[in-house]
Amino acid sequence: MNPPAPTTSAHTTSAPSGGHAPEAQAPLVRVRGLEVAYDTTPVLHGVDVDLRPGEVVALLGASGSGKSTLMRSLTGFAPITAGTAEVAGRDVTAARGRELRALRADVGQVFQQFNLTPRLSVLTNVLAGSLHRSAASTWFGQFPAAERKRALELLDRVGIAHKAMAPARSLSGGQQQRVAIARALMQRPRVILADEPVASLDPRLADSVLGLLRGIAQEDGIPVLVSLHVLDLAVAHSDWIVGLRDGRVLLSGAPADLARTDLDALYSGKEDVDVDAL
Repeated sequence: MNPPAPTTSAHTTSAPSGGHAPEAQAPLVRVRGLEVAYDTTPVLHGVDVDLRPGEVVALLGASGSGKSTLMRSLTGFAPITAGTAEVAGRDVTAARGRELRALRADVGQVFQQFNLTPRLSVLTNVLAGSLHRSAASTWFGQFPAAERKRALELLDRVGIAHKAMAPARSLSGGQQQRVAIARALMQRPRVILADEPVASLDPRLADSVLGLLRGIAQEDGIPVLVSLHVLDLAVAHSDWIVGLRDGRVLLSGAPADLARTDLDALYSGKEDVDVDAL
């Protein structure tokens, strides 16, 4: 089967299920012609991606397709060799020092492995999201009352306020991911990057966590870029899908406009992914 011609990522199709007309809002993340290489090994080739307020964009692709590298490039952790990447009005390629720290503070991140401090309480783990804007005393556990109040409100929002004083290690995987999402929101982010956030969760919990991220995007206007392996989850919880293969955008479009055969082409010849299970 010949691979499908990539469609534009400029979001010129009809409005996504999130309800906003994407062409009416400027992107908070705008990537054009992005190339990334480690030493002499190219990883991304001419990638284009937009994220607009209130939108969930799913990255699909087999392991090694470049999904994680694309996310790292948006916070300056991957070496951009060509093209442009703008996040919340900042040019990633030009950001250095204080500007780069400010850019990273604008980006909330959620990871597959949760990255919580197991022995600390759930509340303290969430409060850690405010460290970048807090006084020096905060680093010794003296968080302001207003920050503690906000952290508790966020824990209530993600459904685990009753676990606030429990050590993070005592929570289930799904609960820990909710703590990680609350910690990301504690940053007051402009954008959320979620790199395989449900890879270690069972299908029911995965659906619940992605539903939570979708709600945050729609209610707070925070765009979410989420990398996934499971096609059904991407279709159910995203407004736009970008498919990567070998570091290139193979397809880009609204879920309803993408054929299953085109999506399957992302994984053809990749033995580490069971396409029939997607």
